[in-house]
Amino acid sequence: MKYALIAAGEGSRLLAEGIKEPKPLVNILGASLLSRLFRIFIDNNADSICIIINEKMVEVKRFLETLKLPVPLYIIIKSTPDSFHSFYELMPYLQGESTFCLTTVDPIFKEAEFEAYIKQFVSTSTCDALMAVTDFIDDESPLYVKTNHDLDITGYANAGYKGHKYISGGIYCMNQKVLSLLPEAMMAGVSRMRGFQQYLVDAGLKIKAYPFSKIIDIDHATDIAKAELFLKEH
Repeated sequence: MKYALIAAGEGSRLLAEGIKEPKPLVNILGASLLSRLFRIFIDNNADSICIIINEKMVEVKRFLETLKLPVPLYIIIKSTPDSFHSFYELMPYLQGESTFCLTTVDPIFKEAEFEAYIKQFVSTSTCDALMAVTDFIDDESPLYVKTNHDLDITGYANAGYKGHKYISGGIYCMNQKVLSLLPEAMMAGVSRMRGFQQYLVDAGLKIKAYPFSKIIDIDHATDIAKAELFLKEH
């Protein structure tokens, strides 16, 4: 399994609230967001890890250059307009015969749930993508995920609707069929990962949801305490 990490955002909300370190280096229970994810990836049979950071992240670049991981680490330094364009830049490192898992830099989740999620995707060939979702909604602009009773994803919505249950968790397991659609989607003017996820549904790919009990994104200073309390409980 290959792993990819989008860490190219500027973390402007954290900075405005007095958090001095770049978001990827924010500490949760003594470990940076990056260190935590790298450890979890390696614990879940990573063959390689690739990451994209923006050109302003000098501290993050230095941190990455000091790491000694047991798997290859590929670093892309490029500022992009959104998460979908960051994903596009990671594409060369994800091509091949392997499936891959893509995440944003800041989701906090139960490690046992992540392990079960990876195992389910690796062990099944019935879907092209398995998207982490959660019914814990604590986000300023969540992406609502529409599913049927079999957890097939039928569409997405930027606003809540009657009977909504899940939102996207920012963690995506995908196969090479999904990756092959990246250039086509780019040419079509898709922007943001939420736009690409809808593009996959519209293209007729088999996309399923995998519920996590809770996923906390580190967008605000108050989210740090929430995440630490959540992890201490588990």
